[in-house]
Amino acid sequence: MTLRVDPQSPIPLHAQIADRLRLAVATGRHSPGTALPSVRQLAAELRVNPATVSRAYRELEAGGIVEIRRGSGTVVRKLPDSESAIERRRAAGRILLLALREVASLGLRREELEEEWRAQMTGRH
Repeated sequence: MTLRVDPQSPIPLHAQIADRLRLAVATGRHSPGTALPSVRQLAAELRVNPATVSRAYRELEAGGIVEIRRGSGTVVRKLPDSESAIERRRAAGRILLLALREVASLGLRREELEEEWRAQMTGRH
């Protein structure tokens, strides 16, 4: 599984893990019935504490994204199409918020930012 977390991010590691898995499910990269790595496997891969992965999995279970089956692992649940669309939009919002925070540190005026946004959206760099 190619999942990455940023230890320098202000977003807690468990939330980063849950967000990335939520997006993978919403975009179909993890289809219903797909078994996620065990807590220990993913913790080792990401070099985080297993409790961090366990917390992310519990958060996903509470949100109806996965089902934790004691003794047999964590499995992706089927999301309604409307739920997938909502998750994709939420993920886009989180990504944009992080980018805007980073851009704000550059000290650009709003007009300059809007001009750059339009240039990027139209492919005129």
